[in-house]
Amino acid sequence: MSGRLLSRTDLLIIQLDRACKTLIPGSVNSQRPHPDQHLPEKPLSASQKKHIAGLMRINHTGEVCAQGLYQGQTFTAHHPEIGDALEHAAIEELDHLVWCEKRILQLGYRTSRFNLFWYFASLTIGALAGLAGDAVNLGFLAETEARVQSHLETHLQQLPPSDLRTRSILRQMHADEQRHADMALAAGGRPLPRGIGVLMYFTAKIMTTLAYYF
Repeated sequence: MSGRLLSRTDLLIIQLDRACKTLIPGSVNSQRPHPDQHLPEKPLSASQKKHIAGLMRINHTGEVCAQGLYQGQTFTAHHPEIGDALEHAAIEELDHLVWCEKRILQLGYRTSRFNLFWYFASLTIGALAGLAGDAVNLGFLAETEARVQSHLETHLQQLPPSDLRTRSILRQMHADEQRHADMALAAGGRPLPRGIGVLMYFTAKIMTTLAYYF
């Protein structure tokens, strides 16, 4: 990020560019090496491939949601330094998006048909979180990252032991999500009301169920 403050027009242009990168398959490359690039592809049965692809489709859709959330949160953040921190985290999350998409394609499947809907729904939620103030904004980010970590831990337990490639991707994602959550709390994020947490749980449940199959 440059030293000058970005105007709302600058931010809007950045967000439109990020939306295209998020929603158009193959439109962006990861800035970091793929975690699985030097690992062998072990034999997997058809049922194993289908299940792994379903899990990775959930994670890919989760990253689509993350981009929407971060973009909405960045656009409505009250202080520039908070927006900068969110923007940096969003860039790292783009790597996750690319890694998940590539793995899904390697397994012979496609990403979710509902990503456009989830992106714009998340963008709206992120913008509302930002409007509520930076403490709520950062608290929402920390809570979101904690829930993503929980999903990743569950998926790691479900992977076949031979699938080293998917495992390496999810482990790196988990480490990044932990860092982003820590950043949000250190920057002043506060715990969310219990009702919001419950709503986030049921929304995530709908998303993960749809993404696994479609």
